[in-house]
Amino acid sequence: MDADEILLTAEEKMEKALEVLTNEAKGLRTGRASPALVEHIRVEAYGSLLPIKQVASITTPDPRLLVIKPFDASILKDVEKAIQKSELGINPSSDGKLLRLAIPPLSEERRKQMVGVLKEISEKCKVALRNVRRDANKDADVAEDDGTLTEDQHRKVKDDIQELIKTYEKKVEEFLEKKSAEILQV
Repeated sequence: MDADEILLTAEEKMEKALEVLTNEAKGLRTGRASPALVEHIRVEAYGSLLPIKQVASITTPDPRLLVIKPFDASILKDVEKAIQKSELGINPSSDGKLLRLAIPPLSEERRKQMVGVLKEISEKCKVALRNVRRDANKDADVAEDDGTLTEDQHRKVKDDIQELIKTYEKKVEEFLEKKSAEILQV
């Protein structure tokens, strides 16, 4: 592998780690209705487990209400059961055609717990970033050993990898601050 390949591979992997962080954080309740709260919940429908977003439309008519309308009315009860079994702690109300989920405001204690969960997710992302750095540094060492990189190129690649991880760790911190503020906002 040459220097550009090593850096490109490392950057792609770091970008994926950041993507995982944002996807995991979407499911955290902020006290506002968001389709991301329920779209990952799996529904027993048509003989298999499917995410709600594949079997129903999810809308937010106001900041404290989610409306879920199954594409097929016959699976409304299945969607309702799946939501009740989930860890959301919200009971849907049904009118026979769609489900309404009233999102209650979060207590201060619950908000702080959510921020704690977010910090754990962020820390996992940072660990993943460090693992990518370690692997990229190993690739650079191998490239130097087999003569693909000179000693100066090797040093430059390692410096570039370090700059890359600093950039991505900063992105994680910025995301953590922004999402924490969103969760703590009353």
